[in-house]
Amino acid sequence: MVQVQLLDGIFKESADKGMDYLLFLDIDRLVAPFYEAASLAPKKQRYGGWEETGISGHSLGHWLSAAAYMYRNTMNRALKDKINKAIDELEYIQSVHDRNFIGGFPSTCFEKVFTGNFEVDHFTLAGHWVPWYSMHKLFAGLIDVYKLVKNEKALSVVTKLADWVESGTVRLTEAQFQKMLICEHGGMNDVMAELYLLTQNQTYLQLAIRFCEQQILEPLSNRRDLLEGKHANTQIPKVIGAAKLYDITKEEKYKTAATFFWQEVTRVRSYIIGGNSINEHFGRVSDETLGVQTTETCNTYNMLKLTAHLFLWEQKSEYYDFYERALYNHILASQDPDSGMKAYFVSTEPGHFKVYHSPEDSFWCCTGTGMENPTRYSEHIYYQRDDELFVNLFIASQLQLEEKELRLKLETDFPHSGRVQLKVEEGDGRFLSIHLRIPYWINGKVSIFVNKKQTFLTDKKGYVTLSRRWKAGDRVEVDFPLGLHSYIAKDDPNKVGFMYGPIVLAGALGRENFPETDIQANHLSLNAHPLIDVPVFIADKDRPWNWIKRVDGLPIQFETEPVGQPGNQRVTLIPFYQLHHERYSLYWSVMDENSFKALKSLEKEKETRLKQITIDVVQPNEQQEEIEHFIQKKNSRSGYLNTVRRGWRDCRDDGFLVIR
Repeated sequence: MVQVQLLDGIFKESADKGMDYLLFLDIDRLVAPFYEAASLAPKKQRYGGWEETGISGHSLGHWLSAAAYMYRNTMNRALKDKINKAIDELEYIQSVHDRNFIGGFPSTCFEKVFTGNFEVDHFTLAGHWVPWYSMHKLFAGLIDVYKLVKNEKALSVVTKLADWVESGTVRLTEAQFQKMLICEHGGMNDVMAELYLLTQNQTYLQLAIRFCEQQILEPLSNRRDLLEGKHANTQIPKVIGAAKLYDITKEEKYKTAATFFWQEVTRVRSYIIGGNSINEHFGRVSDETLGVQTTETCNTYNMLKLTAHLFLWEQKSEYYDFYERALYNHILASQDPDSGMKAYFVSTEPGHFKVYHSPEDSFWCCTGTGMENPTRYSEHIYYQRDDELFVNLFIASQLQLEEKELRLKLETDFPHSGRVQLKVEEGDGRFLSIHLRIPYWINGKVSIFVNKKQTFLTDKKGYVTLSRRWKAGDRVEVDFPLGLHSYIAKDDPNKVGFMYGPIVLAGALGRENFPETDIQANHLSLNAHPLIDVPVFIADKDRPWNWIKRVDGLPIQFETEPVGQPGNQRVTLIPFYQLHHERYSLYWSVMDENSFKALKSLEKEKETRLKQITIDVVQPNEQQEEIEHFIQKKNSRSGYLNTVRRGWRDCRDDGFLVIR
């Protein structure tokens, strides 16, 4: 068994802030929708935002998962008491329902589906907003509480709920079941597979298989990328479930689908910070269109889960090269260090800013995964398999291997420097092979010393292997040379970002015309807030170290030479995870003088005119824009047309479409 404790540093600080929010939330308000769905009087008023919509109840599921992981990490008694209270409340509500259903909304939509005669589109099922998506969060939360907190009631509640699912869906033909899966359904295949592993009940395994959407997984299993235009985060949990089914069934189609999907998303569908999607959807291969609604945080939460799972199959450093980039530059950067609030989208629009949820009136999907993110920081720093220990991330932490009677301490101020020290604090000479990841971003020769003796042993998968009988007092010292390097966008060689090792550097652009607050109940409310002019760099993008210099005496801060145009501006660059409550840019136009003059004359007038005449934008087929504009429709279908790279919606017969 591996036990990991975070030590002082940026991740410990972020985790502590995440704990504050978990303790702040009121269980009675989180379970209120469940009471109302069972026609019971709630003890308190439900929370606002999405918890007042058809997706209500998803937040309790996220909270249960987050609280379970945080309790495992901290053993905080107050948190455990809140967890137990939540489970007791759900157990009571379930006892009232004659078929063991519990949910944040009534079961009427499911009852309609179970007849086999129902309407469905990408985000509504039998007239309800993504009901299986919300149920997945509840299933996952109950399972996590059982596994990590050892609460037996949680297993009882979730198995009864799974039996309710089986009793309803057993009536559906395979065609009807697949039709049902057109609507976003989270990772229902994942949680059913997990329940099978916990109970060995074959019914749950069959449900996991039935919950696999074939129109998504079948092309992936044949290594076909048909992702363009698809809602991004809808797909990732399905693939995580497929990965788990490979572990159970050993059917290669599941493994191929998961590995191919990961390769496509991370290699040709991700932005500089490791996130993906624009307006929640996958664009074209190798497209990095910038915008306010890019890199939905939920997507990266799920991609990190998938990445860690694939590493179990093959221990390649590529997996944690991606994991590290996304963890530091998206997940860590998405939480406000002052308030603890989280971001939905992380804008890549030059000159924009982050927008965070409000504490009681948002409860977006990314509020939920945002609760979970800080609780999982310690989860994949290390991976143990028999007599092997992989050190994947350079995060200050302490590791206890109970069966080895070995305690290790990883000390580092990374990424402020590349120095990492692994000390054996307890050990009696047990044999262990320690594999240290050698990351892609190293800028020079890596120095590794074991008890002051230098060693050079690197395998082809990007890890250094140190095998010996480890005793108290043994010490491994590593120096990873960090350096400045350019990131070139996949769709434009003049669209450039800058990184220091794995750390994305953002231009700190101040608070000119900044909103009164960037903590908002509605994550779309500041989308049209006026931008500022962002300088163009007239410089050599291939040799940024010639014109971007580190500021002495500060942890990580760089400043450009006066190459920003117009006006020969200097720009300060800092780690993106440190930048909050001000404007920024992650991507820059970097070009020579002649190219800059041509760009300025051709594009400025067009851009200005478009902003002046734009009042609002509604993109059909995109979930949040349609919901937030309260679209009403009849006999309407939607989809995505690759030739114009846009979603569409039509009306037929006596149909109509109303947008507010």
